Amino acid sequence: MPQLQQVKNTHYPLGYWQKVTVLIWLIALLIIPFADIEIVNFDPLLELTLMAQGLMAPDFFATEYLFQAVIQTINFAIIGVCLGLVLGAPLALIYQHPIVSSCCAFFRAIHEIFWALLFLQIFGLSPMTGILAITIPFAATFARVFHDIINQSSDSPLESIDSRADIISRFTYGKIAQVLPQLMAYTRYRFECALRSSAVLGFIGMPTLGFYMETAFRQGNYNEGAALLIIFVTLIGTISYWCPPKLMMVYFIIACLTLVDIPAVDSSLLVRFISQDILPPALVNVGTFAEVQWASLTTWFTDLLVEQAIPGGIATITLALLALAATHVVTLNAHALASRQLWPTPLTWLGQLILLIGRSVPEYILAFIFLMLLGPSMLPAVIALAIHNGCVIAYLAVKQSNAIAPQQMQMSKFNQFNYHIMPNIYPNMMALLFYRFEIIVRETAVFGILGIMTLGFYIDSNFSEIRYSNALVLITCTALLNVAIDILSRRLLKFPKSSQTRC
Repeated sequence: MPQLQQVKNTHYPLGYWQKVTVLIWLIALLIIPFADIEIVNFDPLLELTLMAQGLMAPDFFATEYLFQAVIQTINFAIIGVCLGLVLGAPLALIYQHPIVSSCCAFFRAIHEIFWALLFLQIFGLSPMTGILAITIPFAATFARVFHDIINQSSDSPLESIDSRADIISRFTYGKIAQVLPQLMAYTRYRFECALRSSAVLGFIGMPTLGFYMETAFRQGNYNEGAALLIIFVTLIGTISYWCPPKLMMVYFIIACLTLVDIPAVDSSLLVRFISQDILPPALVNVGTFAEVQWASLTTWFTDLLVEQAIPGGIATITLALLALAATHVVTLNAHALASRQLWPTPLTWLGQLILLIGRSVPEYILAFIFLMLLGPSMLPAVIALAIHNGCVIAYLAVKQSNAIAPQQMQMSKFNQFNYHIMPNIYPNMMALLFYRFEIIVRETAVFGILGIMTLGFYIDSNFSEIRYSNALVLITCTALLNVAIDILSRRLLKFPKSSQTRC
């Protein structure tokens, strides 16, 4: 995962982030008594032993359609990223417009699984469902990040271009050319994210690796599940070897040719879904505003907020704040484990391997595994979020700390690490933590599909009960919550002007 963005001419006062760290932990300690973090499984060690045995003896031949699952996982990711680029790159040029930026913020705040659940009602288990579920939020993300990268590039190359040149040539050679490596690096990183999203879509029935992984673990076939997990981590860890950016279009063509057949869409289903299914009961079969039963509509909306949106939102925020504090702990320890400044090279290789595994396995899959170990509570979700996001941040922090020259003083590596390296990278590490907080909230809401009482639980329940209007309102609440968290995080980052790497 590359360094994605540099913000210029800034400096974080370390004392500011010390106060923020204390605040994070104070909030976590205050809400722990109100969080459901108990271990429900009566014998987690037995289940853990069985999983460990499966990991030691993976069965790579147990999955009948393994090759097809791997191919479809890659296909969904490649097509989703390419279509996201086609839509997002032009939007990056007009992202400064409030309407464009607001729409993009809203669309990227909705998790891919929620998009998939919506499209599932129209297209069924068609590849179109998975592709669109990845394309829409990724396009909005590309628009935001590409806009930031281009805006923060230097204007000096424009001065060397003939003023008589057309505006497209000036922009292409004066702006795009200097940031093209960053744009390509970020695209490759988004492809890695798309692979994770593609696998997770298998948990709602799409024919990707996640579908067979869930089936294997749920049935206790840990040898098969471990094999699928190893294949997926290997797929993520070797992206730079089998999918260089220059071959992306070649893979896109291959993906289109090898994609499973897309069945024809019944237009009547689409019309019914838009005109009836997603409308509140009080608005169905209503021709004019005069016919609307406003009292019934108000009661429906109020009950939905009080009984589902507010309890789900509180649980989502509670889980996200606990996960934020836990991610901070994992980040510090994982960074120390893989830092060249603290350990000899062979041991840092082991640390890098741990970081690769932690950041490659999606939070949703980790939560599913820990749910089987510890039972249905917030604890599996907290652990899963902390491991994945902590390893992502630690990976970027290690790249920064390894580039710092050690002080030429007679002091132990331990003291050098704690009193020279950590003060240098800690502000940047905290900035990354808050950038990941928006992702933590998105994932927290989705964990409700696994039975944890967050917003996703109520969304999934309403889809199961064919209450699409309820589900749409709750998805909107989830998106607005994510947008609010994103705004809050960015305001915290604005107080100390700084240099940070964005992920």
